[in-house]
Amino acid sequence: MANDATELETPTRRDTIKYGGAVVTGSLLAGCAGDSGSDATPASEGTETENTTEDTSYSVTMSPVGTVDFKRPPERATVYDATWADILVGLGHGDAVLSLGHPENYYAGYYDQLDSVSFDTSDLAPLYNDGLDKEQFYELDADVHHLDPVNIGYSGWSGWSMTDVEEIEENIGPFFANRLSRAHSEPPAEYGDDYEYYTLWELTEKLGQVYREAERAAELKAIRDDLVAEITDDLPSRSDRPSVGLLVFSPDQEAFSPYNINASGYGKAQYRPFDVKDAFADSDKTYAENYEGSYDIEGLLEVDPDVIIHNWDIEPTDRTRAMRDFFADNSVAQELTAVQNDRVYVGGTPTQGPVMNIFQIEMTAKQLFPEQFGEWNGVGEHGSSERLFDRDRLATTITEGN
Repeated sequence: MANDATELETPTRRDTIKYGGAVVTGSLLAGCAGDSGSDATPASEGTETENTTEDTSYSVTMSPVGTVDFKRPPERATVYDATWADILVGLGHGDAVLSLGHPENYYAGYYDQLDSVSFDTSDLAPLYNDGLDKEQFYELDADVHHLDPVNIGYSGWSGWSMTDVEEIEENIGPFFANRLSRAHSEPPAEYGDDYEYYTLWELTEKLGQVYREAERAAELKAIRDDLVAEITDDLPSRSDRPSVGLLVFSPDQEAFSPYNINASGYGKAQYRPFDVKDAFADSDKTYAENYEGSYDIEGLLEVDPDVIIHNWDIEPTDRTRAMRDFFADNSVAQELTAVQNDRVYVGGTPTQGPVMNIFQIEMTAKQLFPEQFGEWNGVGEHGSSERLFDRDRLATTITEGN
């Protein structure tokens, strides 16, 4: 809801950008996603004036925000999840990011493997502090907010209501994100049934339209597709693939919370090309986004995955080190096949964008199929002959386009 500011002699920066927030708010209040299949389209064909100026505005449509109009690509973006920051880095717009939910938790180590690609999180504003501070959004004064308005406006974690979302949208700028696609989570009942889900690459394409980087977005996907094609050509038959237990260890309870490795959503996108057997699929745990409940070590031994992957960690953290110490000190754990064969790994982050996903597909290939693709030694610990995709191609896409 950009203000027209008709009483001002000259337009403000916000009026110059003039996003179509009114359309977005209307869609949200109605619980309507709009035509999410639409591509970016001109909002106006432009008209000649005495100054022969041309209207170059364009629009992008995505659930749940509806259709948003842009005058030009955003230069300042409020971001919460790592997914959107990684998309912007991949599109060459990492410098637009002003914030993260938890900047200290953002993993930038993948970028260190790419020449001339970097993303410094040290000066980014932390958005989460027992909720979201509305005043901070005014201070950041972003052109666009890459937070899902349904996720923050109808759920208690943010401390916001839809009234707060509409205020920020009207006074600062629109929201443009779709968070529930990560795990195909059910939208809040207040929203309705019109929430639509996207793959990671569809979301990357959408932001490519917002930032006028369609070719970059397409090339990022092409790099991923080429990697997957090369990998799947060399996979053994499904009957010869390992069973995989994706889980999180709780040190205080000495318990293991299982995840459905084949669940829908881009949070498991690094595993989907491998069509592996979920070690927990036949368990008595109730199926949901993840598997509910937890296992003690005896229960985990009954499942006995060929490979154990600790979810959410890209490099060993205190939690994964605690799990490995527990395995080393526990006699029952020593009977686990994955422990005996030294096949306990960290598995990457579900809040991945395109750059992270490409690296994490390579990671997964090496962890699950070392005979075909080489042993996994850690991020940055593989020579050029052991790499499964061209780092220079990815770096050039990010820094120069394709």
